[in-house]
Amino acid sequence: MSELHSIAARMVAKGKGILAADESTGTCTKRFESIGVESTSESRCDYRSALFTSPGLESYISGVILYDETFRQKIVGTNHLIPEYLQSKDILPGIKVDTGAHPLKEGSEEKNTTGLDGLSERLGEYYALGARFAKWRAVITLGDGIPSDECILANAEGLAKYALLCQQANLVPIVEPEVLMDGTHTIESSFEVTDKTLNTVFEQLEQHHVDLKGIVLKPNMVLSGYDCDNQASIEEVAQQTLECLTKNVPSEVPGIAFLSGGQSNDLAISHLNEMNKKDTDWNVTFSYGRALQQDALKIWAGNLENTNATQGALLSRAKANSLATKGNF
Repeated sequence: MSELHSIAARMVAKGKGILAADESTGTCTKRFESIGVESTSESRCDYRSALFTSPGLESYISGVILYDETFRQKIVGTNHLIPEYLQSKDILPGIKVDTGAHPLKEGSEEKNTTGLDGLSERLGEYYALGARFAKWRAVITLGDGIPSDECILANAEGLAKYALLCQQANLVPIVEPEVLMDGTHTIESSFEVTDKTLNTVFEQLEQHHVDLKGIVLKPNMVLSGYDCDNQASIEEVAQQTLECLTKNVPSEVPGIAFLSGGQSNDLAISHLNEMNKKDTDWNVTFSYGRALQQDALKIWAGNLENTNATQGALLSRAKANSLATKGNF
């Protein structure tokens, strides 16, 4: 287990965070359409190669979450597989292993994440290919009369079973229970559902004998619903989020790497920075996708001549978030 502990600690090292570049082909295609670029396996590889070869990226990024397609591709113009190239830069390669969120029951708005079938074989293959951590995302929706206890429990059980299989395969599991912030709900409702979700997730992790020193938690921040008339201040979001985590996350967990959800790039940094002005039991960092990549994607626009400017935009965001992990932004 000591290898898992040291990798988990590296993933959440002070001043560094995780780049989520594990967009599914469908999601990546939508992002490319927004900039007028055709999404092909080649164009996706061109874009990600530009990101990963950013000079000095390893100063701010400890690990990169990859999608299966990307995991098997080579950095453009080289003979290096992407995981091997990342390792050469002292960046840990990770892999998204869930197969998506599907309706909990027919006609239900609630979702349950799938992907446990055949997972241990897949994890073994990914480890052999160079993966050192994995990711599984559970989705909890707030709405009229939801989430149900059944939905929270089903997702927490899935996360715990996945986490145990990861550790058995020598991979650090990123445990990602995301309470979605779409809607008109208040920050109080957000706190209540996040509190219940985290409580259930840690109950399940303990019941399944998952080693908490060898995981990274990737939760949502506690925010007002995006369509709520009363938007909580940066200070209140930081205070409510830390209170919720302190109540539910054992101190053995080495670190918390927040997802950005639908927050603006700037708010995601400001909230993280505010939290890091306080002392906590864990390293508190970021695992952002869009909030790190959005500026870079627009500049790249499918043109290799824009590579330097693309990399500059990514590095600028990564550096700002790195400062926020120390409360120095």
